[in-house]
Amino acid sequence: MNLLRGGNIVKRIVLASILLLAFWGCKEDVLNIKIRYDQIQGLEKGNHVVFERNYIGNVKDIFYSAEGKYVVDVVINKAFANAASDNSEFFIIDDPKGNNKKAIEIVTTRGGGATLENGSTLEGSTKSANDLDQIGDKIYEGLENVRKGVEEFIESLGGISESDEFKRLERELKDLAEQMTRSGKSVHDKIQKELLPKIKEEIEKLRKRLRELGRDEEVEPLETQVKKMMKRQI
Repeated sequence: MNLLRGGNIVKRIVLASILLLAFWGCKEDVLNIKIRYDQIQGLEKGNHVVFERNYIGNVKDIFYSAEGKYVVDVVINKAFANAASDNSEFFIIDDPKGNNKKAIEIVTTRGGGATLENGSTLEGSTKSANDLDQIGDKIYEGLENVRKGVEEFIESLGGISESDEFKRLERELKDLAEQMTRSGKSVHDKIQKELLPKIKEEIEKLRKRLRELGRDEEVEPLETQVKKMMKRQI
């Protein structure tokens, strides 16, 4: 009887050990981090974590802290843990699969960076699209100013491409190109599919105006910049 009871105890210990090892094995397969946001824009428990349009994790829990922040508990598949580094930003976006849900997108702003440790707490980022829209607005405004000032440039007998406004436009386009280079796929795609076609259209309007004055070749540097950006692959 005692032997039987002892055998049952051993079996229970072995089973408990197996379950414990399985539990820790599962824990080792994920990276667990916490992200703090001022607003969560409809983000919910169970929503996905996205990196370059791939689902790599999910929202485990959300709670409101005593400091007045939403704290989002996130688990990330260990195979994609390197995407979550100290050079990464964490944006709340519409789920790219179009299911009317929210998601957290990881965007790597620079190469490299140390992978976040398990249990790390970090600050979430505001939507990157706002910054891109501001850059786009500056470029549109600059193109409009160049168009309005064409006659002044001609009267002064100066080259349009030598004007301060034109050079400012070139710098803005260069900044946009650099943002494409250091950003993730979603930001890259937004620039390429939404901003650049509009910029190209505005440059074409400028070219038509300059063609009337026989100076349309002066917009070629801007066109060249935009063409390179539209062809860039990630």
